[in-house]
Amino acid sequence: MSVRRWMSDPLLVVEHLTMRFGGLVAVNDLSFQVGRGDITALIGPNGAGKTTVFNCVTGFYKPAQGRLALAREGIARADDVAKLTKSGRRHQRFADGHIYLLERMADFEITREARVARTFQNIRLFPGMTVLENLIVAQHNVLMRASGMSFLGLIGWPSYRAREREAVEKAAFWLNEIGLTERADDPAGALPYGAQRRLEIARAMCTDPVLLCLDEPAAGLNPRESAELNDLLLGIRAREGTSILLIEHDMSVVMQISDHVVVLDYGVRIADGTPDEIRNDPRVIAAYLGVEDEEVAEVEAEIAELSS
Repeated sequence: MSVRRWMSDPLLVVEHLTMRFGGLVAVNDLSFQVGRGDITALIGPNGAGKTTVFNCVTGFYKPAQGRLALAREGIARADDVAKLTKSGRRHQRFADGHIYLLERMADFEITREARVARTFQNIRLFPGMTVLENLIVAQHNVLMRASGMSFLGLIGWPSYRAREREAVEKAAFWLNEIGLTERADDPAGALPYGAQRRLEIARAMCTDPVLLCLDEPAAGLNPRESAELNDLLLGIRAREGTSILLIEHDMSVVMQISDHVVVLDYGVRIADGTPDEIRNDPRVIAAYLGVEDEEVAEVEAEIAELSS
């Protein structure tokens, strides 16, 4: 039986998440967990609420109700999360490490303090900057602190120069990881689409996240580029130990690299398990086929008949 880190070693615990837009309930009482070191896929038909969940996790939306507890180190233990919730604070250090309640934090705090990074469906690079500059600018928080909010940087203070060298070294490392070292001085907007996707992921990794959220990273990629993406994400998980939460419609990507798959339909979780469990789940198949609830039993019977 596979190791279910989302149950034994959760990094992110989402409980009873609900998001409303006027009378529309986009996400309804959703609970799931992201395992530390796992690649977790959030899938479902169009309009299922996947991007809304991402926007809540990363602070772009404030949920109507629910709790999103992230344990930057250690485990988000239920009693520790309950203590933090009652305290009214946004985060607290416990014996195992810091726990953050993301629903209480602004988006920039989630990025800077909880160390959650994100990419978007539409690529958001700085197209006029060079490839290298895009990776250095991602490290602006570290550089601004080292510069004393610009003054020490202006006079070339030694501690600032040291941080600046480290930023360039980190950028060079990620350029090598995504195969773009030779294009470091080219404008980011001049890169092919697939290379821009990899650059956006590398830019997110320059912030040293514990959780990397990717919104449809394989969208628009050809089979070769999708394979390169798979290798990159598996490498990030293996070498950096970074947990990845991704939204993806390309099921070949989801099934090849995911440890854990959560399926939404109309804002409700309908399945949660390993890729093998999800692949043959009649509720998932019915949702993707647009089958009504009362027809799920028929789909299940057809699957059983084909398997026999």
